[in-house]
Amino acid sequence: AVPSWVGIARLFAVLLACISFSLVASTGDFSGPYGTWCMFSWGFCFAVTLLVVLLELLELHTKLPFSWDDFTSAFSMLAALMVFTTSVVFPSTFISSPCSGGKCARQAAATAMSCLCFLAYAVEVGLTRARPGDISSFLSTVPGLLKVFEAYVACLIFSLLDSFSSAAGLQWCVAVYSLCFIVTLLIIIFTIGRCLSYVPCPLEKVLVAYNAVAMLMYLTAVVVWPLYSFKGLSRPNPCGRDCWWNKKLGVTFLTIFNFLAYLVDLVYSTKMVFI
Repeated sequence: AVPSWVGIARLFAVLLACISFSLVASTGDFSGPYGTWCMFSWGFCFAVTLLVVLLELLELHTKLPFSWDDFTSAFSMLAALMVFTTSVVFPSTFISSPCSGGKCARQAAATAMSCLCFLAYAVEVGLTRARPGDISSFLSTVPGLLKVFEAYVACLIFSLLDSFSSAAGLQWCVAVYSLCFIVTLLIIIFTIGRCLSYVPCPLEKVLVAYNAVAMLMYLTAVVVWPLYSFKGLSRPNPCGRDCWWNKKLGVTFLTIFNFLAYLVDLVYSTKMVFI
């Protein structure tokens, strides 16, 4: 796959992630949790993508005891989401206005390279996505890619849950995020490890049922979380980067995104199984 379009997209992703990492490292301004996350995202995606390219170049991936197609599909989706998040977080956090000087130019160039890196991973996801009728690897299908998206969004939700009250409604929402994340992550891991074939039940129908339950649980969280989080409270002024209001508002939108993801997942899964 190295000289194919997929391989070319991976090589571009490796190069662009390395450039983004290097430009930000040269500025020396990446302190704090947001800077650490951005540097980790570029470094992690660079290292794993380079490893994928080397394993395919040396034809060693066929000797690995897991589904290579599922692994590469899941990772390309995860990398696209991580780099996209970084491309939004880094400029909004570290590039100030007005912006001038060599440091600002390097930060802007790193942001541009990060956006191009996201496009490279998005192209890879599009090239490796299973076509209608092709079910050779589950994680390359739309429901499989949505599983990666759902798990990633849940991780973003957890990163914003630094504090919440002991209200029963908020505890229920945290339970929803945790249970759905654990089950979705297990589905991804078992798929990559080729363990789902050992499940003694009609797996496709079980996944449809799980998607329906997860969608209903997230539907309750869509209503309950903002109701209990903002009831009787107003936005503080000023409200800085670490303001609790912004974090709870972010959790609200991410909850809606995951609800929509599980809804689309349910529709596609039902279509694949019953139609």
